[in-house]
Amino acid sequence: MVGRNGCRLPRSSPTTASAPPDLQALYDAQVGAIRTRLREFAAVPPTAYLYEVIYCLLTPQSSARNAQRAVDALQRQGFAEQPFDPESALSDRAHYIRFHRTKARRLLELHRRMPEVLTALTREMSPFDLREWLVKHVNGLGYKEATHVLRNIGRSGDLAILDRHILRNMKRYGAIRVLPKTITRRQYLRLERSFQRFARRIGIPPDELDLLLWSMETGEILK
Repeated sequence: MVGRNGCRLPRSSPTTASAPPDLQALYDAQVGAIRTRLREFAAVPPTAYLYEVIYCLLTPQSSARNAQRAVDALQRQGFAEQPFDPESALSDRAHYIRFHRTKARRLLELHRRMPEVLTALTREMSPFDLREWLVKHVNGLGYKEATHVLRNIGRSGDLAILDRHILRNMKRYGAIRVLPKTITRRQYLRLERSFQRFARRIGIPPDELDLLLWSMETGEILK
């Protein structure tokens, strides 16, 4: 695990964790699969980074499965090599993406800036600073989506993907008191610190805890 300053942080052993019993039991059962998934993220080659960004642009308001199917369709058609209007791929009923017109425009804009984005994603930069760059320079990526990109290429460190599933479980386990109705940058960073404190308190690394809490909602360790 990598901290905000880019330093490697030690992983906690599940035997020393003080997590709630149900969370600890699930972690003990899932930790091998979770760590395998994180290694898979870290092994994603730079040649696939564009499609990871596309995936995270498509997931808001759409299912993860539909987003991945749409990405697969774009990849089969060679979007990275020869860009085309992706609207028909996003509106396909087999993997319908909500707000497909807006997202199609964002994908074309992303492709125009692809060299700049890929250079940034391979640059020596802390996870925190790299996320700030993505939020500022990639239209459609907020803090949650930008963190998702970094997690899917193994560069998120101790940052958190604070979607509704994670926030709901943070409230369930007392890490936060209320669910936010809207999240500004300041609120996101504050909630993220609460997530990190909760992870330290129960002895589960933040990147592993993120996947663990997500699996509680979906029953799977997806990306």
